[in-house]
Amino acid sequence: MAPSHGVVHIRIPCPECGWAEKRADRTKLAHLDEDGATFDAVCFDHGPYKAHIDPEDDQPYLDLATLYRNLVKERALGRDASTLHVMMKGGDWTFGCQLVDGALGALDTPPGRMPSRIFTPQVLAPTGAKLSKSLLREQGRNVLPADVEPWMLDTTAWPGSVDDYVDALVWLVGELLADPKHFFRSFTVKELGRLMTARPAEPVVRAHEMGIYKRYFDLIATGRKTTEIRVNDSSRRKIKEGSLIRFRCQGDQVLTRVTRIARYANFGDMFAHETVASVNPLATKQEQLANIRQIYPPEREALGVVAIGIELVDPPRPT
Repeated sequence: MAPSHGVVHIRIPCPECGWAEKRADRTKLAHLDEDGATFDAVCFDHGPYKAHIDPEDDQPYLDLATLYRNLVKERALGRDASTLHVMMKGGDWTFGCQLVDGALGALDTPPGRMPSRIFTPQVLAPTGAKLSKSLLREQGRNVLPADVEPWMLDTTAWPGSVDDYVDALVWLVGELLADPKHFFRSFTVKELGRLMTARPAEPVVRAHEMGIYKRYFDLIATGRKTTEIRVNDSSRRKIKEGSLIRFRCQGDQVLTRVTRIARYANFGDMFAHETVASVNPLATKQEQLANIRQIYPPEREALGVVAIGIELVDPPRPT
C-alpha cells in the first residue's frame, strides 16, 4: 500500500495494448463477491476499461507493486538452495531493497537464503534526473531532453545495421565490465551516446566470451595451454569445433579457435584421457585435479565435463 495515498498497487493490463498504469492511481476495486473481483482502470491510449479477476482462472494477468513483487520473487527463489540466484536491478532500487530485506527478515528468511543483487548504473537526463519510462509513457516524447538520441527509444533508428548495433552494445558492456567502478556511477544520455559511437572502427570478431584466472590466461596467450576444461553447462554445449573463444582477464584478452571437443562424465574420467601438460604444463595431474575441484563444487561437476582443444588465432606472445 502506498503511504502517500493509501492505494493498494494492483495493476491490471489494458486488454487492448497490455500496458498497465505504474502506480495504479486510477485502478479501483468496483465489485467483490464469491465469484471474484471487478476492477475499473484507465489506459492512457484506450481510455477506461473493466477487468474481472477470477481466482479459478488464469486470465487476466494480475500485476503487483514493484516492492511487493520483488518480495514474492526473492522469497520464492530463495527456497532453491542448489542455485545461486542473482537479481539485476537499477541503481535507483538500492534503497528500496532495504525495505525488501526488512520484509524478508520479518518472514524469518535464513541469512543464507537472502538474495544476491547487482545494481546497474542509472541513465540520467542533463538535469541529473533519471530518464523515466513512466514519464515517457504518460507525457510522450515531447518531455525528452534534446540529448536523447532516437535509437535510445527505438533500436530500429540506429544509424547502421542491426549487427553493428549489437556489436556496439557488446563492446560497451565489455568496457563497463572491465572496471567495477563503472557500476558505481550513473551515465547521462549524452555520455551513453558518446560511448556507443566511440567503439573502435575495426570490426569485432564474434566469439564465445570466457573469463579465466590470470595464471591460465598467460599460459593460453603464450601458446602453452592448448586444452581448456569447463563443466558441460548450457553455454558450453553451444561450442563446436571451429568456434572462436575470446578469453578475458583483467582487461586483457586473447582470441582462440576450437580444434576439438571431448566430453566426459567427471574430471577424473577426463584426466584419464587428456594429458595434464595440455591443460596446465606447470602442474602434475593430481595438483591440477585438486585445482579444478577447488573451482567447481561437486554439484557443478555432476553436469559433466568438457575438454576444449584451442589454438591461438594470432601469434603467441613471448614467454
